[in-house]
Amino acid sequence: MFDWVYRKALHYARHRHAVWYLGAVSFAEAVFFPLPPDAILVPMSLAQPKKAWRLAGLTTLASVGGGMFGYGIGYFFFSLADPWLHKWHYWEAYLTAKQWFYEFGFWAVLVAGFSPIPYKVFTIAAGSLSMNPVPFLLASVLGRGGRFFLVAGLIALGGERLEQAIYRNINRIGWASAGIAGLALVGYWLMRSSAAT
Repeated sequence: MFDWVYRKALHYARHRHAVWYLGAVSFAEAVFFPLPPDAILVPMSLAQPKKAWRLAGLTTLASVGGGMFGYGIGYFFFSLADPWLHKWHYWEAYLTAKQWFYEFGFWAVLVAGFSPIPYKVFTIAAGSLSMNPVPFLLASVLGRGGRFFLVAGLIALGGERLEQAIYRNINRIGWASAGIAGLALVGYWLMRSSAAT
């Protein structure tokens, strides 16, 4: 099952419009979209390791552009984002991001590029708190760029050998990932159940 999905992912990663999809997802993820750009950047870097650095640069630019758009939503239209944060269960993450801003400012955005809290929450929080846009932009470039260039660089260094190793073990990787995701969902459900009682 997983090897078919993997082959399809690599096939689409070589599609002539794949770069546009990568840019669109990278932009949208910084504002509202749940799929991280890494999910497209990794197979594209595997499929075209010589273009990995260029792809990381595109992902960074599009993500930071989306981050500035998210900042604008937080700054000018937070009343519209507020219900969405509650509906999609981002409110707790938003409150954590706000706390990080109060304590760490610039460094909160920089760490957001690598943290499990979605970057979109930081972009909206930065705007709603009227963070200076210049440090926000700089921290976004460093944080998001650091993450995407690290991912693409590791893939590029592994090259064809990494692609073949992943292909040989894709079913194990797939089932292990599904198991981890299942355990995370069960843990999340148990936590919500205990918090409700």
